[in-house]
This record gives sequence, C-alpha cells and structure tokens, in this order.
Amino acid sequence: MTSTTPLVGVLALQGDVREHVAALEAGGARTTTVRRASELAEVDGLVLPGGESTTIDRLLRVFDLRDPLRARIAEGLPVYGSCAGMILLADRLLDGGKDQQTLGGLDVTVRRNAFGRQVDSWEEDLPLAGITDDGPPVDAVFIRAPWVEDAGEDVEVVGRLGAGPAAGRIVAVRQGALLATSFHPEITGDDRVHRHFVAMVRQRL
Repeated sequence: MTSTTPLVGVLALQGDVREHVAALEAGGARTTTVRRASELAEVDGLVLPGGESTTIDRLLRVFDLRDPLRARIAEGLPVYGSCAGMILLADRLLDGGKDQQTLGGLDVTVRRNAFGRQVDSWEEDLPLAGITDDGPPVDAVFIRAPWVEDAGEDVEVVGRLGAGPAAGRIVAVRQGALLATSFHPEITGDDRVHRHFVAMVRQRL
C-alpha cells in the first residue's frame, strides 16, 4: 500500500458537504469540493453526501456531472455514499421520486426513506465488519434513511441493524471500490468509516 495522501472530493451540489470534508481530513485525506467535471477528473476518490437524493439527481444533470461520474465509477473510482449517496449508488431503487435516476455501480436494491419521515430519525450502536472489528460499534445516526432491500452475490454486507422492528435490515455495504451506508457517520465525530474509505482510496493509487 502506498503512503501517498489521496485527494478525495465531496460532491458539493447539496447536502452535508462540510461535515464530510472535516471527517475525511481527520481520516488522512486531502480534500476538495466537486461541482464540475474538471474537478471530478482530478480526484482519487469521491464522497456522495447525505441530503435529498431527488435534488442531487436533478443537480447532477443540471451541472452536466451525471455522465462523467457514471464513467468514473465504471472505471473504478472509489466512491463512498452516505444516506442519499447510498441511493445514488444503487443499481435499483424502490419508492424513488418521479423520474428519479441513480448513478448505479452497487448491485443492490435500495428502498428510499425506508424508515419513515424525519421525525422517525434515531441512533443505534452498530458494529461494522472490517471497520469496528477492533473497537466499539459506531454511533449510527439514521435520518430519513434508506435500507438495502437485497444485495447481489458480489456485495459484502458490512452492517445490519441489530434491534427493533427493522432488525436484520442491511444498512452498510461494500462492492469493490464502492462503499455505502444508510447512516451519517460524518456528524458524530467518529472518523472510522471515513478512515476506512481513505484506505480504500489509497489502495487504488
């Protein structure tokens, strides 16, 4: 593994951009924000932040980023999607907005707003395979979160809910250079998910 410090972009069209930038820098990356195809071309990895997935989808097309981003994902760009970012990375989407499209790349079916409205947001201590193996679980914050309805055979299930009526639901996955979580690790001060993603990016340099 190289010791090079990777340049990781955060898609900055809508959502919690600043929090991801801080978490990535704490995790050992250089950072930049991405709003243009020229900026996308420079990064070693990319974060798709939480926010409103239908709005981000629309803005990707307005800013002419959809096709360049789909191409870079197909080429193997490491991408981490949190919450809305998970929706954008899914190959298949349930309960999407009218005409909503995804970028694809993850062989999963994701159900948008699976846990209900914003008032149904909650936190759970969640162990994550390969990320929390040597430490405590992460404080996973779910805000109008999706879940993975089903995953293909090449998809690694990183985290499942352990309690409540949704126990067993998949909320974190990895497939090759793509990582996605239903929850928002960027707002808790725990940088382990971002540190793991930075290591994934570094492995591709």
